[in-house]
Amino acid sequence: MKENDFIFGVDLDGVVGDFYGAVRKIAAEWLNKPLESLTTEVSYGLSEWGIDEFGGYERLHRFAVTQRNIFSAMEPIKNAPTVLRKLSKKGIRIRIITHRLFLKYFHRATITQTVEWLDNFDIPYWDICFMKDKRAVGADVYIDDAPGNIVGLREQGCNTIVFSNSTNRGLPGPRADDWHEVEELVMEAREEWRTGTIGLFA
Repeated sequence: MKENDFIFGVDLDGVVGDFYGAVRKIAAEWLNKPLESLTTEVSYGLSEWGIDEFGGYERLHRFAVTQRNIFSAMEPIKNAPTVLRKLSKKGIRIRIITHRLFLKYFHRATITQTVEWLDNFDIPYWDICFMKDKRAVGADVYIDDAPGNIVGLREQGCNTIVFSNSTNRGLPGPRADDWHEVEELVMEAREEWRTGTIGLFA
């Protein structure tokens, strides 16, 4: 088997891009609340910010994409671009797998912002898949932060790293708290794949 046959399935929001930091600023504007009043300790869906009475997450998300270009404007998670460049240089095939197209009618804006953002930060990838069912496109190891995605992938036998944040603290490892730990876990997973040993994801 070739080294670049090893596929790393990478989620974007909350893993490579600081989605929660970006959407928090937009939500403060949308809700007309001080930024500091919006906790950073959120659960999936952001109910802690009181968005439900203003139309809920989907309405906020639509505003963030169409009016504030969130997928172009967000900052990357610290060290994510550099580590992904290192992994790519080592022959790991990076497959971006994201469920950003869950809202109807705004696909062009989402796809355009996504590709431009990846290029702007020189984030390497071989493939990009806009998919809800991430296991359907295949990877040897995945990384995600959304609890539902992580549980679903693992139930299907997919080796999945948890990228730690407040939405997923109850889930078991393997997990990474930063991108240096991601690099270590991915390299260990590739070694297991290459040698046929059992360890990290046993």
